[in-house]
Amino acid sequence: MADFKNNGIVDEYAEYPMLIKEFIRYSSVVKGKSKLSIDGYALDLKLFFRFLLFRRNLVARDVKFDDIDITGVDLDFIKTVSLYDAYDFLAYCKDVRGNDTKARARKTTSIRTFFNYLTLKAHKLEFNPMVELETPKIRKSLPKYLTLDQSVELLESVDGNNRERDYCIITLFLNCGLRLSELVGLNLSDFFDNNTMRVLGKGNKERTIYLNSACVSAINDYLAVRCRDDDVKDKNALFLSRFKKRISPKTVQHIVNTFLEKAGLGGRGLSTHKLRHTAATLMYQHGKVDVLVLKDILGHENVGTTEIYTHILKDQLKSAVDSNPLSIVKKSRKKKDDTED
Repeated sequence: MADFKNNGIVDEYAEYPMLIKEFIRYSSVVKGKSKLSIDGYALDLKLFFRFLLFRRNLVARDVKFDDIDITGVDLDFIKTVSLYDAYDFLAYCKDVRGNDTKARARKTTSIRTFFNYLTLKAHKLEFNPMVELETPKIRKSLPKYLTLDQSVELLESVDGNNRERDYCIITLFLNCGLRLSELVGLNLSDFFDNNTMRVLGKGNKERTIYLNSACVSAINDYLAVRCRDDDVKDKNALFLSRFKKRISPKTVQHIVNTFLEKAGLGGRGLSTHKLRHTAATLMYQHGKVDVLVLKDILGHENVGTTEIYTHILKDQLKSAVDSNPLSIVKKSRKKKDDTED
């Protein structure tokens, strides 16, 4: 990996050892992983190697855990890491750091992916000690979403000085099933005359979404009032903040939370991502959209991820049958009369 400091560029991963930097570069350039995924890998591996250095008494006892320097971790050290070390680390994450199953599963993925890279791609290891590392079982739960009536209530609650912008944001979430990062990243150049929109999803994968009349109307209303001043920081960004630059994910979250509260839907664990679930659920339940088509709309890599929405419908069907008042009425078991003819 190049020494960025010599080029006057700040090395964002300067506090990581060279092998992790090389892994990060590979994940970005070759695998096309998103910045969010790469940062997740980096943080998980930093924690893992800090834990190992601390447990092996290779750092001074007066050094705080979060200040442990891992830049000295080299191939010789990595060759001493065992499967037991990984499980010991996951136990530490559960018992000491209070990580839930999902957080520990992500750390497991980061460790396993890193060692797979060292073994199969970089050919630094002859044997992968993490080949048998199992992922903690995550209890599958149905995603939260708004009903059709609640979605309408949310849209009708939008008002204020930025009404057109905020209404357009929520409309795109509810109709197109966008991820938060996808919505924030939308540019004016991503919209075409045939009412289609180009979206840059996970792993920098592009997909095309067809815009319905509600989306087209909301976009046109917003563009009619969108700031066009010369001092706009990012002239190509679709959604702008009050500082006339591309709107941030945090601001979008705040907008959505504000109008969820106003619509009486606050305190239910809803978020921008739940609006994505809502769009998918409404398309599947009311639009009868095929699961393979829904997969392409949402930008899922495999249909297994999309099939969660078929489970929602099955769960509702079961609940509907169970709610029938006759569901508790059962045939009484009369004792047969021995004198019966």
